[in-house]
Amino acid sequence: MVPLLLVLLLALILFGAGFALKALWWIAIIVLVVWLLGFLFRGAGASGARGRWYRW
Repeated sequence: MVPLLLVLLLALILFGAGFALKALWWIAIIVLVVWLLGFLFRGAGASGARGRWYRW
């Protein structure tokens, strides 16, 4: 009974980790796209030079 519970627990942990890693990959891709779009759509500053699109 204990080995069966350990196998089920391992399967649950691996399923959860796989789902979390897949979600993190999607979040990383979205952040990368936003970051790249920031370089394309950054506005001009007061001096006419192109400034950073983020505040910090």
